[in-house]
Amino acid sequence: MRTSTLKRWTIGFGLLALLMAVLGGLIWAGITSWAPSREEYPVQGLYVSAVDGDLAWPTLAAMGADFAYIRASAGGSARDARFAVNIKAARATAMRVGAVHEFSLCAGEAQQAELFITTVPRDPAMLPPVVSLDIDEACKARPDRSMLLGELNTFLNQIENHSGKPALLRITPEFESAYQVSDGLARTVWLIGDFVPPDYAAKRWVMWQSSDFYRINGAPQGVRWNVVRP
Repeated sequence: MRTSTLKRWTIGFGLLALLMAVLGGLIWAGITSWAPSREEYPVQGLYVSAVDGDLAWPTLAAMGADFAYIRASAGGSARDARFAVNIKAARATAMRVGAVHEFSLCAGEAQQAELFITTVPRDPAMLPPVVSLDIDEACKARPDRSMLLGELNTFLNQIENHSGKPALLRITPEFESAYQVSDGLARTVWLIGDFVPPDYAAKRWVMWQSSDFYRINGAPQGVRWNVVRP
């Protein structure tokens, strides 16, 4: 009798675990496949780098990616290994493209500007350049706000002279909290917030990263998905 009861309990727990796994998978699939409404945000696209691997660009364009921002460089010495490949492949689909530099608080602004300028071709057809601002915990000797704003101004002037367009600032919540950079620089901003439109900056966002792990045909591992304010 005890053996029969134990067996039934074991089967019951097994079925419950299976049901929970299936439900969890369905919930996760729903989360990763969510994107803001096209009616509310007609223009949508992705931000990619070498870590996203080999993407199916024609499929991404067919699935509704209107633009692609592609990491070109980071800090004072890192060039994204797939920048040229990604730019060429995205352009072949007639998608609009732009370049991103991930700014480092531990590298000189002149060195970073030179890296970006020598990596990204001067092309009036490209979207405005983007400077991505995030806190790197490995960087301990960080400048104060006044010094940072001065460094960013120097950096922005150089890359804007190269591109011929004012840059956007892609700012994480942590960086904005530490430096209030959206209030210190007269540039439009690109903010980040999964599922919920962000409001942590001193000005309204022009672009919103709505998902850090959006799964779409052409990028099954997920990409950073973004929308443009109409």
